[in-house]
Amino acid sequence: MYKLITIEDVVRVPPSKLGMPIKKSVKQSLQEQLEGVMDKELGIIVTVTEVRSVGEGKLLPGDGSIHYVATFDVLAYYPAMYEIVSGEVIDITEFGAFVRMGPLDGLVHISQVMDDFVSYDSKNSMFFGKDSKRTIKEGDSVKARVITVSIGKNDYKIGMTMRQNGLGVLEWAQAKKTEVKEGENRR
Repeated sequence: MYKLITIEDVVRVPPSKLGMPIKKSVKQSLQEQLEGVMDKELGIIVTVTEVRSVGEGKLLPGDGSIHYVATFDVLAYYPAMYEIVSGEVIDITEFGAFVRMGPLDGLVHISQVMDDFVSYDSKNSMFFGKDSKRTIKEGDSVKARVITVSIGKNDYKIGMTMRQNGLGVLEWAQAKKTEVKEGENRR
């Protein structure tokens, strides 16, 4: 889930940015320091959107930078439990499919790909269902539900499922709608 979060913190602005307007130099320094950083409570910081206020700067002995107390907004992404996400399959391995959902990747274990007996085709790097004949491969657009989240300081693990109704490869849902319409037309 994406969230816009307001933070107050001390920002170190190096001497190379001191000729700029203060808010601009603070924003650039924050972007360099925070964007792409993983935080246990915030998730991954995608971008610094706005600097709301900047306090008086302080010089510290032995450091040519100015340290400002600033209030600023960041856009962060933290996958919520049971959230339904859209993404793209970026890799298929014998144990599951990796799905890119915004700034993070999650794993759909082979047991969670579909409600069918699933086989791994290593030659074509894809999964296929025995009875349903459904396939999933790299590049497929999918919907999945987040079922586990573990975010640390430098790493994360996100587990997902596609076994529930309405989840999986987007083409599967379209094929299901076509089947329903054809069944209605036969009546």
